[in-house]
Amino acid sequence: MSQENLNTNEAINKLKELATGIDFAFLATNLGVQAAHAVPMSTKEVDEEGNIWFLSNKNSEHNKHIADQGIAQLYYAKPGSMEFLTVFGTATISIDKSIIDRLYVKSDDNWFDGKDDPNITAVKIQPQDAHYWEPKSNALVSLLKMGVGFVTGERQELGKEGDINI
Repeated sequence: MSQENLNTNEAINKLKELATGIDFAFLATNLGVQAAHAVPMSTKEVDEEGNIWFLSNKNSEHNKHIADQGIAQLYYAKPGSMEFLTVFGTATISIDKSIIDRLYVKSDDNWFDGKDDPNITAVKIQPQDAHYWEPKSNALVSLLKMGVGFVTGERQELGKEGDINI
């Protein structure tokens, strides 16, 4: 894998591309203990500053951990296309109605009683450290290259990885 670190606008664009393209992330909280708490969350938005937004129930375990510790780790994985992203950052909870209105979509009715549900909150992850891995080619070509490498013993260039510095 080749190394390609990204900065500023390029970094925000890559973060947005991967986080929204993969969509679901494991949100890990309570990071100070050996068995961190992790739940799947659907990415609602990556804003112009690179903050990643989710909707969450105010009574959830992860909201309690965010309120106590103010940090979280996100793990995004799309193995079918060999795309991966990990983000560590500051986590905050908002009850700002304008943010919730912006993020809420009809499918969120599966978890909330509409966007006026008193238990709905918005969670913002402000990245402090992020790293990505992605293939140079599509998954099929990458798998073929792996096979060639296995047969020939020659290392194949499969993709790139890098830090996302926001």
